[in-house]
Amino acid sequence: MVLPLIITLIIALMIIAITVNVVQQHRERIRALKRAEFTKLRHGLEETEEILFNAANVPLSAGISQMLLRRIAYLLRAMVELEPEVKDLKQRLQDTEQRLSELAKNAPTAMDAAGLPDNDQQLLAMVKGIKKLRTMLRAEHARGNVETQLVIDEDRRLDLLQLRINVESQLKRGRDARANKMLGSARQYFEKALTFLRTTSHQHEYIVNRISEAQMALEEITMELKQGNARDIEKRGEKDNKDIDELFAPKRKW
Repeated sequence: MVLPLIITLIIALMIIAITVNVVQQHRERIRALKRAEFTKLRHGLEETEEILFNAANVPLSAGISQMLLRRIAYLLRAMVELEPEVKDLKQRLQDTEQRLSELAKNAPTAMDAAGLPDNDQQLLAMVKGIKKLRTMLRAEHARGNVETQLVIDEDRRLDLLQLRINVESQLKRGRDARANKMLGSARQYFEKALTFLRTTSHQHEYIVNRISEAQMALEEITMELKQGNARDIEKRGEKDNKDIDELFAPKRKW
C-alpha cells in the first residue's frame, strides 16, 4: 500500500512541477511580448514626437498637426494599457488630448513659402523629416485615420517643399561655383536644378521663376565660356606669332 502511494505522490509532484514550469514559461513569454510591444510603441511615439517638434523646419498644417497628435494619443493609450502603473504616461496622454482640443479651436496655418536654411546639414535633416512625414501620412491613411483629400493636399505640399530644397540647394552651389570662376561646375549645378524643375508635375509660380533664373544663368555662363575660349585662342595665337618672330629674327653675330 505504501509503495503505490509513494509512486502516486512522486508522479503528482512531477506533474505539479511541470505545470508550474509551463505556467512560468507562459508568463515569461507574455512579459517578453509586452516588453517588445511596449518598445515598439515607444519607438513610434518618439518618432512621431520628433516630427511634431521639428515643425520649425518642416511647416505643418492644422490637419497634419492633428494627425500627429492623434497618433501620439493612440500610442500613449496603448502604452498605458500595457503599463498602467506608469503615471507619467497617463499625464502625457492628458496633455496630448488637451492639445488636440485646443488645436481644434485655434488651428494654425502652414506657410508654403517658409524660408529654407543655408546649412547643408539642416537641409538634409529637413529632407529626412519630410520623407518621414510623408511615409507616416500614408500609413495613417491606410489605417483609416486620415481623410483621402488631406493626404492628397499635404503630400503635394510636402513634395513641392522637397522640390524647393533640391532646387535651392543646386542654385546656391551654382552661384558659389560661378563666383569662384568654376564655370564648368556652375553649369552642371544650374542644369541639375533645371532638370528638377522641368520634370515636376507641379504648376506653381515658384517653378516658373526658378526656370527663368536657371536658364538666364546658363546663357550667361555659356557666353562667359565662349569669351574665355576666344581669349585663350587669341593668347595662343599671339604666343605662336611671337615664337615665329623669334625663330626668323636676324641672328646676332658675336
